[in-house]
Amino acid sequence: MTEIPRTMNASVLTEVQSITIEQRPVPEVAPDEVLVQVAAVGVCGSDVHYYEHGRIGDFVVDAPIILGHELSGRIVAVGADVDPARVGRRVAVEPQRPCRVCDFCKSGAYNLCPKMEFFATPPIDGAFCEYVTIQADFAFDIPDSISDNAAALMEPLSVGIAAAQKGGVKVGDRVLVAGGGPIGIIAAQVARAFGASEVIVSDINPARRELALRYGVTRVVDPTAESLDGLNAHVFIDASGAAPAIRAGIRATRPGGTVVLVGSADEIPFSVPDVAMREINVTGIFRYTGTWPIARTLVESGQVDLDSLVTHVFGLEQVEEALTGDGALDSLKRIVRPGVAQVADPVAAARGEA
Repeated sequence: MTEIPRTMNASVLTEVQSITIEQRPVPEVAPDEVLVQVAAVGVCGSDVHYYEHGRIGDFVVDAPIILGHELSGRIVAVGADVDPARVGRRVAVEPQRPCRVCDFCKSGAYNLCPKMEFFATPPIDGAFCEYVTIQADFAFDIPDSISDNAAALMEPLSVGIAAAQKGGVKVGDRVLVAGGGPIGIIAAQVARAFGASEVIVSDINPARRELALRYGVTRVVDPTAESLDGLNAHVFIDASGAAPAIRAGIRATRPGGTVVLVGSADEIPFSVPDVAMREINVTGIFRYTGTWPIARTLVESGQVDLDSLVTHVFGLEQVEEALTGDGALDSLKRIVRPGVAQVADPVAAARGEA
């Protein structure tokens, strides 16, 4: 049985663009919770945004906070109301705690819970640390065939699943995805898994377009050189957050089709007739609900490949390096290993060579 220390190492955002390693108490386990020793944490764009700017919309970092919300690990202790047989199990964590009693929670839309406590969203601490607690039913057992890295990336996979669900992707559909970054590539894989016969990825960067072709995408488009008008996509998923991409995607969507906005963009002016006169359904997603079992099935079956998305692996003392990066376009997902202080060669570690 793992001996649980009283304190742990944590990577803390103390102010904008300043990360410090601190000793924090290991969190106490409530009756309905499990204590997870964190194995892997993916770096999300929101982590980078909080690091660089100290806020996302109305969420403002006004006190030190631990970032990181894409995580996996192993259960090392359980609360009084949780089956002790769960100790030792590897899990992927859904990093949120809804109130469970509001109208949204009771209707199943707990992602919209006004009292939601979401990892790494001020003032809730995240997972760039050695231990976290989560309600037991939000820690999902994973088989040994799924790596710690892939289990952590079931969080962004859940975003892709939620987008496909909201778009109503079905067998035979033509799906357009704007943005060839991690979310775009994951969304494209999910669309294929949901039965789309054509998945087209649009990105202005040739390196990202080439990467997308490795993941079952049927076609890539350079929107600066080729118009998307007349594409007649059943579903358009924006994972870019770029106004020109959104406007082009709306025009590329067939009458009665659905536009799903995933990328974080500010106000986007678009033609109302393009939407109203063609009865385009424009919607968005905010996190997810009930997606982890689906994610586990997609990864275990091989329909979605997450491991190959990992391009860099860092230790806990290198979180700042993981957040800033080098801007390389071949850098897809960066992983932090809280149980390791430093990794000598992050790229080699991602390849399993170190």
